[in-house]
Amino acid sequence: MLIQPVDYRDPDAARKFTESLHNTGFGVLTNHPLSQDLLNTIYQEWYDFYQTDAKNNYHYDKEKMDGYFSPKVSETAKGFEKRDLKEFYHIYPTGRYPTEVSDAARRYYDAGSNLAKELLQWVEDHSPADVKAGYSMPLSDMITDSDLTLLRVLHYPPLSGDEEPGAVRAAAHGDINLLTVLPAATQAGLQVLGKDDAWHDVPCDFGMLIVNIGDMLHEASGGYYPSTIHRVLNPSGEEAKKSRISLPLFLHPRPDVKLSERYTSGSYLQERLRELGVK
Repeated sequence: MLIQPVDYRDPDAARKFTESLHNTGFGVLTNHPLSQDLLNTIYQEWYDFYQTDAKNNYHYDKEKMDGYFSPKVSETAKGFEKRDLKEFYHIYPTGRYPTEVSDAARRYYDAGSNLAKELLQWVEDHSPADVKAGYSMPLSDMITDSDLTLLRVLHYPPLSGDEEPGAVRAAAHGDINLLTVLPAATQAGLQVLGKDDAWHDVPCDFGMLIVNIGDMLHEASGGYYPSTIHRVLNPSGEEAKKSRISLPLFLHPRPDVKLSERYTSGSYLQERLRELGVK
């Protein structure tokens, strides 16, 4: 399976991008409008933040789900027993935000959300008529004024060799939301499970933007846009001694948005959070 990067500036970018989403569950953009300088600032200052005890001042709120999640309360992927080897911080529009870092992550949240609306419009414009007819409202409207869209600042610590056998940075999983917007992380390792049941590397050269489908868009599109299983491998050799910082932006609709006859966005989210063991 080949995921072919698409130049955002290409006049035919929307078609090529959504075709990739339909065929693989992933789309990769080059020459996108998100500032690499801004991303580099976030990578560095949040790496520094994770090296301090200040992170423990923002222990996550079980109801609001904002704040810091330590490796001891990290996610356990559905169907797995061992927690992922990571720590992370949840940023919401109205949630807590560390005073130890600049507002760079908040500025990225806004820029990423604006680009995401455009990408959702691409998805809708290139949905077959029968699929499009099933959307309860325009896809980009689903995230308008939503305070649930989540920026997760992930830190995968260097591997010490003392990790629990079989534990990985991110076990195979699907995302919950509509789309996930992910600038290329500071290390490789992201893989997607193809229709051939084999694992394939996702192109992730620095400067690329990786977008994948979440379960909510899968549900809303009746499976036309598939939520594809993916994972983050443990590195080896010298790379294992390095941290990995990643900035996925998870696009979540307002809780009352109807995804299908079975689910609203809110009911779907609560079900999945219970499965992940964080609720």
